[in-house]
Amino acid sequence: MDRPADGQEKEAGVRSHAIAADLRAGILAGDYAPGTRVRQEELAERYGTSRIPVREALRDLESEGLVVLVPNSGAWIAKTDINECVEIYKIRERIEPLALSESIRHMDEDTIARLAGLCAQIEASQEVEEFLKLDRAFHLLSYKAAGMPTLLAMIERFWNTTQHYRRAYSHVIGKDGQWIIHSEHRLIMEAIRRRDAVDVQHLLESHIRRTRLQLQAHDPSRPLPPGK
Repeated sequence: MDRPADGQEKEAGVRSHAIAADLRAGILAGDYAPGTRVRQEELAERYGTSRIPVREALRDLESEGLVVLVPNSGAWIAKTDINECVEIYKIRERIEPLALSESIRHMDEDTIARLAGLCAQIEASQEVEEFLKLDRAFHLLSYKAAGMPTLLAMIERFWNTTQHYRRAYSHVIGKDGQWIIHSEHRLIMEAIRRRDAVDVQHLLESHIRRTRLQLQAHDPSRPLPPGK
């Protein structure tokens, strides 16, 4: 039988994971603006727990690039400027094609079918938040079979830290501006089906590069109009 302390530690661990999952979903959905102060005492009250699992949850989110912890000061929702965002996109142009080319060598038919389904859902999406969620799911799933956990963790962290730029940019281009994204996704899907590691790298690199150039041109970090 576990000692009481062990049971309490496990319970705190379960709570911290649940808190981290809820906060993660809220941050990625844009419920917390980048740079917002996160107060542990308020979170502890909201979740009906002590500060210990809250503190552990925030540490997990910091490792994912979603939260910044400052010793003896507090926690803030992570924020990047446009120059940092552009740098991250340049790195993504190199590492994500590698992840995808490795992944398609080991990808099963069920995963390919799921990717095709996500691709269709992305084209049918009407709301920005739905588009962002599906687009993220599509790309991260396409890399999963690479079997390179360090690389995949790096990629997901980069997606996390630039989420607010993708959201702002998606509002800027609107539904009518998404046609090129859908076209690029279709081409990537065709290369995945062929398991063409060369073509898929070129297509994905171009896909990410085009977004980077448009981010630079539009500077979507400016505040959105009211109601957006």
